[in-house]
Amino acid sequence: MIKIKELRLKENLTQTKLAEKIGVARSTIAMYETGASEPDLQTLELIANFFGVTVDFLIGREVDNNVRGAKLTRSVVKIPVFGTIPAGIPIEMIEDAFVEDEEEIPAEWLKGGHKFFCLKVKGESMMPKFEDGDTLILRQQEDCENGDYCAVSINHTECTFKKVLKKAEGITLQPLNPAFEPMFFSNKEVKELPITILGVVKEVRRSC
Repeated sequence: MIKIKELRLKENLTQTKLAEKIGVARSTIAMYETGASEPDLQTLELIANFFGVTVDFLIGREVDNNVRGAKLTRSVVKIPVFGTIPAGIPIEMIEDAFVEDEEEIPAEWLKGGHKFFCLKVKGESMMPKFEDGDTLILRQQEDCENGDYCAVSINHTECTFKKVLKKAEGITLQPLNPAFEPMFFSNKEVKELPITILGVVKEVRRSC
């Protein structure tokens, strides 16, 4: 039987709460746990990512040495690397970008349902901290702290990589290279365009 119930109980989650997290009905979770119904592969991957385990562990193909279960049986998972994101000017939204490669990240990062994606830096506006060709590991989220390095959507059609500076009157997308101009958006523009955060840099990887 699929190990949804033991993972759910270990995280002190109700069926209702887990259903909300993965976007299904509570009755669906109940049927999964009793064996009355089985999730498809996409749903299995969603549930496994939420708990930070592999699909093989979830369906009982991997043995867990932890008596109570839910121990990560695989230390890393792979996430897609999308096309390059200019560090100088915006590009089309990453959802339409070609998946170029994959990167491995610690499986524990996915605990709690966190999602990650990768982008390649293109351009010099974020030098010297970020160089052309660097791979950014970003946690998918819709907000950020002041000063975070983020992939930012502009008007749902373009995307750029900048340091986000929050001010009372709006936000500034700040390059690190002084040769490039910052982009300021008023609170009205942030709301109406809109300007939205796609992800915050968790790690940067550079080829030797």
